Amino acid sequence: MEGLNQLLSFLDGGLLDLAWWQVILATLVMTHITIAGVTIYLHRSQAHRALDLHPAVALFFRAWLWLTTGMQTHEWVAIHRKHHAKCETPEDPHSPQTRGLKTVFWRGAELYREESRNAETIARYRHGTPTDWIERNLFSRFTWHGCGVMLVVDVLLFGVLGLAVWAAQMLWIPVHAAGVINGIGHFWGYRNFDAPDASTNIVPWAFWIGGEELHNNHHTFPTSAKLSVKWYEFDLGWAYIRALSALGLATVHRRAPVPRMAEPKAAVDGETLQAVIANRYDLLARYARSLRRAYKEELRRLGDTPAARAARDASLKRWLKASDVANLPQAERQALDGLMAQSRVMQTLVEMRAELAAIWARSSDSREQMLARLQDWIARAEASGIRSLQEAALRMRSYRLVAAA
Repeated sequence: MEGLNQLLSFLDGGLLDLAWWQVILATLVMTHITIAGVTIYLHRSQAHRALDLHPAVALFFRAWLWLTTGMQTHEWVAIHRKHHAKCETPEDPHSPQTRGLKTVFWRGAELYREESRNAETIARYRHGTPTDWIERNLFSRFTWHGCGVMLVVDVLLFGVLGLAVWAAQMLWIPVHAAGVINGIGHFWGYRNFDAPDASTNIVPWAFWIGGEELHNNHHTFPTSAKLSVKWYEFDLGWAYIRALSALGLATVHRRAPVPRMAEPKAAVDGETLQAVIANRYDLLARYARSLRRAYKEELRRLGDTPAARAARDASLKRWLKASDVANLPQAERQALDGLMAQSRVMQTLVEMRAELAAIWARSSDSREQMLARLQDWIARAEASGIRSLQEAALRMRSYRLVAAA
């Protein structure tokens, strides 16, 4: 009887015998370590090579992720790199733009497992990931066993409540990484940059996902170790990286360029071209805001005309969020065409936005040809009489090249 009582007592509280709130706190700490492992080790270090980690730190994260997720480094890295290479296309492993938000949010982990069985994806995108003895003989060989070990450890530490702790650990990455970041992060939020995809920043800060909420920033500068760019944004993962760097446990290789402004140049030269290309996402993001501002002004001017009503009914403000109208759905494109037919301002802004993006998109153009196109664009913008275009031209003359901070 005494032995049974001891067993029941053990199952009730485990070795630690913590209060319920302490168990919750311990769970949050452990799941946060998992998030840190994903964002610092898998994402920024392994997938994008934005930083190098000390071998001891890298091994700790590899072991922890094996215990709490069962994910293999080479699979995660390969799938994520393919996501960037094929973003928002049918080949993207988890784009809500092609698969639907509900599918990615609720079936994100399933989509991950499906893509992990694609041998071509793994072979093509896994380069540079660990292939050492412990990877071959433990982490990649016994994939689910780490989660099994974690289950035993949780029950030993927390008793019966350890089952709930383990369940929270197993759900944390599928919900936050697969669902929130891959799903919502390509569907809803704000954009600092006009990146060539649907990526968004979900919120300026979210401690529980370690900086990954700044997804538009990341897709704009994927090899940057720091994901925050605005003064009001906070990247917790970057704070950890700074701490590791101070301890000599991490080496940062790249950070996003910071736009540097100076007195506008009278003549648009080769350095101006380089500065404009380096800051193209900042430029296009400001252009997008100007386009939306002009759109609202033109709607007010047109009043209750058929073209204005069609634009409002088609929710064009939402579709103009990124200002790239090349891929608008047919109904929205027709509404925009009708609005442009009644508004010279809207027509000019939309057409010159496409011309601007094409300046650096034509890979066959020589440097001299690109410079001539930029000079012509700026001259026409300044002579257009449209405030938004004149502001864009002035900004381009003011950009300066600087090294990443």
